[in-house]
Amino acid sequence: MGIPTTPANAAKQGFDKRAHIEVVKPANYEPKQIPFVFNPTDYQINKQNTFQEVPIPGLNAPPIQFVRGGSEKLTFDAMLDTSDDMSDVRKWVKPLRGLMAINPEVHAPPVVKFVWGTEKEFDFVGVIESLNITYTLFAESGYPVRAKCSFALKQYTTVEEQRTQTQKHSPDVEKTYVVVRGDTLSGIAARAYGDPAPWRNIARANGIADPRTLEPGRVLTIPRLEETT
Repeated sequence: MGIPTTPANAAKQGFDKRAHIEVVKPANYEPKQIPFVFNPTDYQINKQNTFQEVPIPGLNAPPIQFVRGGSEKLTFDAMLDTSDDMSDVRKWVKPLRGLMAINPEVHAPPVVKFVWGTEKEFDFVGVIESLNITYTLFAESGYPVRAKCSFALKQYTTVEEQRTQTQKHSPDVEKTYVVVRGDTLSGIAARAYGDPAPWRNIARANGIADPRTLEPGRVLTIPRLEETT
């Protein structure tokens, strides 16, 4: 007979052999790691971007302006089972539900990481957006001994990490930009150059006398950074 597949035995077998959740923030959170009884059979990753149509009279189709990227979302199911010793499976569900509670140190639910693989071939850092629990097997007295937990994790990343990972500035190349409602010249300069200071050069290149009157749909020329010095 093999070793019973309870969460406790899963922990003894080592985290490198099965999927588990680690708490990233706060650092002193307990329990730090929560193993799953069985590895997921599949998982899904979804990401969406937001684009805006810029209405310009006289065109057959409006130009599309990228607005922002959306957070990635990871969804998967995990099975918890204590039918080997017929104990209440809710003792293993409780720490998972606790990951959705507000932590007093960070004033928000903990930041977690889903990890799977001997060399951490896959990990996903995020916050648990939703957790649906379905109890599917019960003892004669009515308490559950098996539960399916459906997770949805939303990607967590800081602004500093995104700036380091995404090099999207090309200040040495002349570009165009379609103004959308709410834009400012300093904001456009910050997006194009990584610095709001050269906004006057954009105004000068486009003959803008009053920077407060930017009309949505106007196509601006963004001059090369070397031309702005």
